[in-house]
Amino acid sequence: MKLNQSEGSLPLMKIRKAKTETLETSDHPEQQVFERCFEQYWAMVYRMLARMLGDPDEAEDVALETFQRLYQRHPNPEPEFNTGGWLVRVATNLGLHSIRSFKRRQGYELAAGKMNLEQAVEDRPAEIHEAAEERRMARTALAQMNPRQSQLLVMRYSGITYKDIASALNLSPTSIGPLLLRAEREFEKQYRTLVQEKP
Repeated sequence: MKLNQSEGSLPLMKIRKAKTETLETSDHPEQQVFERCFEQYWAMVYRMLARMLGDPDEAEDVALETFQRLYQRHPNPEPEFNTGGWLVRVATNLGLHSIRSFKRRQGYELAAGKMNLEQAVEDRPAEIHEAAEERRMARTALAQMNPRQSQLLVMRYSGITYKDIASALNLSPTSIGPLLLRAEREFEKQYRTLVQEKP
């Protein structure tokens, strides 16, 4: 699988570097299986985290941590092991944990705001500030929700199908629609509360 920046993934050179940092070079069959899993799922996990976190560097760090956990627990997964679902679930949890971390959140929000202002047309700073504030409140609302509801929303709005969400969260595919509806209502409630509390 050839990965490039246009696909929303890391350049091939960074992937090779990440692989060597995650595992030692070896002809071990376990590591070959892990490398194939890494190449197969990296782009999906990275893109999901990049959308969720809004920071490519943070997304890369969390994605690498996700794959490191896979290597520690299942370097050679059994055929019945749902590797994709496991990775999505772990990446989502780590991403939500990252959002909840105030220092990290504050750091990437300040960097994103600075970058937006630097790239902005001079008469648009108010619009840019408003969009950044909406993203910040959306992430805060997600972090305050029940973890399963947050996972459902992040997975669905990352383009993951109902079937794959059900598989990742060990749920019935028919339950995903109603659960998503409840999660969306809870998100709206949390978001509105944040808007009302805004000074």
